[in-house]
Amino acid sequence: MTPELKDRIDNLIKQNKIFVFMKGTKLMPQCGFSNNVVQILNTLAVPFETFDVLSDPEIRQGIKEYSNWPTIPQVYIDGEFIGGSDVMIELYQNGELQQLVEVAIAS
Repeated sequence: MTPELKDRIDNLIKQNKIFVFMKGTKLMPQCGFSNNVVQILNTLAVPFETFDVLSDPEIRQGIKEYSNWPTIPQVYIDGEFIGGSDVMIELYQNGELQQLVEVAIAS
């Protein structure tokens, strides 16, 4: 990964309390897993931003190296990598996600 690409990814994550690298946009997800994440965050009624990895092959590949996680979507809360769709569903169901989001937004 180039230093420039790492800086681009760093900046996207740091500029937003909740950030999702996904296929499509939060208004029009392009895969079921990305849609799951969007629906969970919408249910929590929290502000979040997304990046459509389909629009940028460099970031699509780079984010996998950055996080050492092979799949999309990838969710970051308060700069920390949380996981993908399965992790988000699990955290939502056990109540941990609500706590993570509340702490991030309050900080």
